[in-house]
Amino acid sequence: MIDASILAEGVFGTTYGKTANGLIRYSRRYNIRSVLDSRLAGKDAGTVINGKPAGIPVVRNLEEAFNNGARTLVVGIASDGGVLPKDYRPYIRKALSSGYDVVSGLHEFVSDDPEFGEIARKTGSKVTDVRKLFRDLRLPFTGRILDVKSRKIAVLGTDSAVGKRTTAVKLMENVNSRGRTAQMIGTGQTAWMQGFKHTVVLDAMINDFIPGGLEHVTVEAWEEEKPEFMFLEGQGSVMHPAYPGSFEIISACKPDAIILQHSPTRSCYDGFPQFPIEPVENYIKVLELISGKKVIAISLNNDGLSRSQMSEFMDEYRAKFGIPVFDPLGDLSEIGEQIIGKEITI
Repeated sequence: MIDASILAEGVFGTTYGKTANGLIRYSRRYNIRSVLDSRLAGKDAGTVINGKPAGIPVVRNLEEAFNNGARTLVVGIASDGGVLPKDYRPYIRKALSSGYDVVSGLHEFVSDDPEFGEIARKTGSKVTDVRKLFRDLRLPFTGRILDVKSRKIAVLGTDSAVGKRTTAVKLMENVNSRGRTAQMIGTGQTAWMQGFKHTVVLDAMINDFIPGGLEHVTVEAWEEEKPEFMFLEGQGSVMHPAYPGSFEIISACKPDAIILQHSPTRSCYDGFPQFPIEPVENYIKVLELISGKKVIAISLNNDGLSRSQMSEFMDEYRAKFGIPVFDPLGDLSEIGEQIIGKEITI
């Protein structure tokens, strides 16, 4: 793995820091040595987002990051529109000038910036724009998705940045820990950064080729791994005004079931207070109608809730919808057993 520090100034532990947050929770491509966010300097990154230490310090500046052994700077912000914040430019400039590599998942490509490109050429630093890797991927849909025999479970959400990828990762790990086999199919830049082999970045691709890209990595995972289960990472939300998602995953990957990811404390879409989130029952109806499959469980984002508050919401949703409800960052033994033991009808 590559030793790296994450640039998450001002956003670590927030929805805008979801790339940084995800890399702390799971990373097989980068060995995360530190997170740069001066607001939280001195804390442990794991404690900030998971409530328990991960041995990864939050540092104040690049000097501290590099002193911790990092040789690559990963841009950990997921900004509105994928734009590189102006106050991030000095960090990238300094990293490249010092000969360090830079990795970014934003829509605004660091490698296309004249200033950064000139510095990188002089110092020999490598700039990787993850979305650029998938921009020209043009794979047609073939119908080979029907060859995949894994039980495919899509984790789709009621909002963006609500924990879909985290739930998919945690369920994959839980199933594998039981001696069964599971893979996650990644659909965004953070999944690629985390090191998931079977990943495409949907919002970097031409729309006509998104179904083919999804089918390709799903068939690839089946042919190479033959997993019993696949957890499909959702993107955006099927009724989100700015980041609509889910339909391509349903249409191309043909999931056998859906897990709905939801934050009970959000009344409006993240970053869009003028747009209320539709009721959970509406999401269940829409997703089941589009897919012809069942929403088999609800995964709740705690969004800062206490354990007792989270427990109350879980009980409320179980009683209301009559399906399993769980905390993806909590004890997954019951939901994992239900999925593997086929106690949940798919």
